[in-house]
Amino acid sequence: MGEFLFLASVFLLAAVIAVPIAARWGLGSVLGYLLAGVVIGPGFGLITNTTDLQHFAEFGVVMMLFLIGLELEPRALWDMRHRLIGLGGLQIVMTMMAVMLGALAMGFPWPTALAVGMIFALSSTAIVLQTLTEKGLMQTSGGRSTFSVLLTQDIAVIPMLIVLPLLAVAHDPTINADGSIARHVAEDDHAHDAAMSLVADLPGWGVTLVTLGAVALIILGGVYGARPIFRYIHAAKLREMYTALALLIVIGIAFLMTLVGLSPALGTFLAGVVLANSEFRHELESDIQPFKGLLLGLFFITVGAGIDFALLFSEPLTLLALTLALMVLKGVILYILARAFQLRHRDRWLFTLGLAQAGEFGFVLISFSLQQSVLPPALGDRLLLIVALSMLITPLAFMLYEFLSTRIRDGGENPEHDTIDEQGAVIIAGIGRFGQIVNRLVQSVGAKTVVIDNNLQTIQLMRRFGFKGFFGDPLRPDLLHAAGIENARVLMVALDDPDAAERLVHYARRIRPDIHIVARARDRTHTYRLYQAGANDIVREVFDSSLRAGRYVLENIGLSEYEASEAEKLFYQHDRYSVRELAEVWRSDVPSAQNEAYIARARELEKELEASLLSALESSSDDAA
Repeated sequence: MGEFLFLASVFLLAAVIAVPIAARWGLGSVLGYLLAGVVIGPGFGLITNTTDLQHFAEFGVVMMLFLIGLELEPRALWDMRHRLIGLGGLQIVMTMMAVMLGALAMGFPWPTALAVGMIFALSSTAIVLQTLTEKGLMQTSGGRSTFSVLLTQDIAVIPMLIVLPLLAVAHDPTINADGSIARHVAEDDHAHDAAMSLVADLPGWGVTLVTLGAVALIILGGVYGARPIFRYIHAAKLREMYTALALLIVIGIAFLMTLVGLSPALGTFLAGVVLANSEFRHELESDIQPFKGLLLGLFFITVGAGIDFALLFSEPLTLLALTLALMVLKGVILYILARAFQLRHRDRWLFTLGLAQAGEFGFVLISFSLQQSVLPPALGDRLLLIVALSMLITPLAFMLYEFLSTRIRDGGENPEHDTIDEQGAVIIAGIGRFGQIVNRLVQSVGAKTVVIDNNLQTIQLMRRFGFKGFFGDPLRPDLLHAAGIENARVLMVALDDPDAAERLVHYARRIRPDIHIVARARDRTHTYRLYQAGANDIVREVFDSSLRAGRYVLENIGLSEYEASEAEKLFYQHDRYSVRELAEVWRSDVPSAQNEAYIARARELEKELEASLLSALESSSDDAA
């Protein structure tokens, strides 16, 4: 217990000191965590054995992948299939083949070269997503493309883990005379104790079958077993039981994956995708989120603390050259793909610099490859160090992107519209001062919105505050269809341009007679136009605030709060009724002052309002007497 408390105190103290300093200097929290690990590990030698702690810290990555899975319904994955298969698939294949060719040129046998290609084809989901979120870049076109590639890589780890046992070759255990073979065996036995009992004696095809069986078990359990368990827990009416169940799901699946020698993070990612449609999804997210942040930071610290500086200093030029060569090679491939998929200049560099490193799943594949005798231990040592060094350099790559982005002009007065890759129950067209309040209110109850606005600065400002939105013209049919107009329940029209709002309402009503349309109107005339176009609920942008101001006036000229409130309520109800009545006789081709039927009906309704208000006030006075 004493040793555990000492380690916990050292890690937390290092994080509390280093991360705020790094964030203040604009370096980002990830680099702060990594530097904190370097200081307390190789620097001061406070942490000498990070193996056990790193397995514990990897639960941060596990929980992050689980939360990513919860955000991705199977249908969303299907909608992203072009980016996942095209952009992500090409990145993995091209990088894997390029690295494999380089390894073959260095004299490695083809199974080893292929394994190295798989390891270096992956990037760091943990570092990249954390940095994109911190810098408000996730909702940019480059950020979404980066996320698609990371997601493809995470999914690709499953077939990689299936293929690796088939590449097993025998290696001479004396190849590394400095004792690293013994260390690897000890670490591997410790980390895969239970896994060895299930898969150690199986042939390659047996390991593959066990892997497929474990994946199938997770999917079937999520589809058929999750809801009954959640209902059982719900019946207990104890909030802490949700937290216990969320942790049980993550830890239990991680344990199952470890038993069969698979990555726990991939298992929990699959479980998250399966549970994305569950009605208990939001409870799972809120319960896991606090653990994810802390453990993810701990994972970054252990990466920094685990860097083998003794090996680095023994071959500094070689290892640094290999690390930089890897990042340059991946960067060239990423840049080519970014141009091929027509990413614009800033997005192209974000995509290229953000994904050039190796990732935490490289640790998983290296460990698994050593276990399956695919890699010799001496090579495993060096690959682990190259992966760690590339992750350490990544925050600096993002700083380079920020430097470049201030000097890059995308050109053209009409920037390219975003690709909408999400759908929701509510589509909000226009996110100015009116639409943003609607969006915040709807999202506050957990409902999903898809925001479209043709003002790029407004969308960029939203992103800086953590709200997702898509830049584009809401009147474009292809963007509306991409946003899910066919299945949306509500369309909120909050455009500044009255004519554009009317055209959007008319188009939406024509293609979706059953959709509920809420529209913002500039004035009473605009209200009539929206009503005739097919809007269900119409809100004049200053009407409610004017009513509230009028109520304050009534309260300060002698009416009681109750009388003022009743007058406000009656006026509101009568005005809504009046608008519907007048919309029937309003004509767009005749000015209102020349429309005799409109004027006559307006006078009648005004008299009805005065009579109703006087009657209500007299009634409240009688009740008070």
